[in-house]
Amino acid sequence: MDTKSQPDEVMYHPVEAVSATIKTTAATATAGTFVSAIQNTLSKHNVGAMGVFTRSGGTIAVFAAMGASYEFFKNASANLREKNDSLNPTIGGFFAGSMVGLRRGTMPAFLGYGAALAIIVGVFDYTGGAITGYQRDPDVDEVARKEFMRKNRRRPIEETIANLGEGRGIYGPGYEERRRQRIKENYGIDVPPANTPAQ
Repeated sequence: MDTKSQPDEVMYHPVEAVSATIKTTAATATAGTFVSAIQNTLSKHNVGAMGVFTRSGGTIAVFAAMGASYEFFKNASANLREKNDSLNPTIGGFFAGSMVGLRRGTMPAFLGYGAALAIIVGVFDYTGGAITGYQRDPDVDEVARKEFMRKNRRRPIEETIANLGEGRGIYGPGYEERRRQRIKENYGIDVPPANTPAQ
């Protein structure tokens, strides 16, 4: 890959797929154990606490498999393609969703769950990857950013007056003189200037 021919493109740094997969598998297996414990608590049986692993242990396996397949295929596709874009989470999402389909045991479920999760994860990543919305740069002062936005979108007063006309708090230079003249012509009242005291 010639970096001199494409100066605008950001250089890709490979990700260690196996270590990231192990970390994600541990996290999702822990979450699966938590969900399995809730399932075990809410079900009626006389197995005891080991029911987390014996009765609803499949939940732990599905969570662990989903996390492992998502993280591995996301990072592997990023490393193979040498790009960090929204297609990588989409690929990972397909394989993670297909783990749920494997539990159902049919090919339509395998493809359907995979495609559904691929679309959800891909769109989520493409639109910014945050539920809370667009994250502002923490290094930029908020007051300075708002002042810049006001200056950036500020229009000249002449353009504003040409579009809206004078009045309603929008007054161009020489407005008081034009107003006095207009009142004198229309009503015959001589309005004193604002700086001179009234007699």
